Amino acid sequence: MGAGKSVLITGGSGLIGKYLTSLLLEKGYNVSHLSRGIGHPGRVRVHIWSPEKEVLDPVVFTGIDYVVHLAGANIGLKRWSKLRREEITSSRVGSARLIHKTVSENNIQLKAFISASATGYYGAVTSDRIFTESDHPAEDFLGTTCRLWEESADLFERSGIRTVKIRTGVVLEKNESALSKFLSGTRFGILPIIGNGKQFLPWIHISDLCNIYIKAIEDDNMRGSYNAVAPDHTNNKRFVKVLASVLMKSFVFLPLPFILLRIAMGESSVIALKGSRVSSEKIQNTGYKFRFPDLESALRDAIM
Repeated sequence: MGAGKSVLITGGSGLIGKYLTSLLLEKGYNVSHLSRGIGHPGRVRVHIWSPEKEVLDPVVFTGIDYVVHLAGANIGLKRWSKLRREEITSSRVGSARLIHKTVSENNIQLKAFISASATGYYGAVTSDRIFTESDHPAEDFLGTTCRLWEESADLFERSGIRTVKIRTGVVLEKNESALSKFLSGTRFGILPIIGNGKQFLPWIHISDLCNIYIKAIEDDNMRGSYNAVAPDHTNNKRFVKVLASVLMKSFVFLPLPFILLRIAMGESSVIALKGSRVSSEKIQNTGYKFRFPDLESALRDAIM
């Protein structure tokens, strides 16, 4: 289905970008990346841009059918200083606005604009609520960032370009994801239970996430926001127990108190300490079937 069609990916060298690129190439798509630096030679053409300086050559979009916007500073990599907050927001919002400006001013005809977003849209909160795409964004830093992120994507929709926003949960992949942090302690026989362990962890296997992006490209009926989370709701304590079972080893389950994480991570600790259930019903109603709908099978595939 991808034969002859071209996809331009921002953030293509990141975790999701690399997996998605590989899958698109397998399906026959032509893939190119927007990058801040020269990429390695291969089947992907790399174009240089500088969102901070608003530098983007419109020739980049020649022959492009779809843009997948994944670019954005890692939200959990550093403490949330004022400067880091601004970087997290501007790297998502400013870059999308630059693409839209370039596309609009040069009358570039895209078939669709697919933007990453996150379940942080619903905020850093632990509650009994199961959040759906119709819920309003939270007013905390995560919710506000995701709202601005999605509003920048909505510029394309208002310009008549089909727009899809993928609200992503915790991605399960063993090398570069949050899962790798859990696995780092396993060689010492330790698995952490964060806080009280009752916070939910909306998650998705990397394969399902990338296939949802491909469905968003190929399904002309998809528009608006979709939660990219597996239907299996799990909290931190259950996640750790299932992980131990999959690894088939004995572990010490080490409680990590709130105060220690707060000292180590600052305000960004809410990413690990808070979490609610998020519905996958809308994406399933499009006909998408999860390859890894349950936590055990997802972890087993991701790790083994």
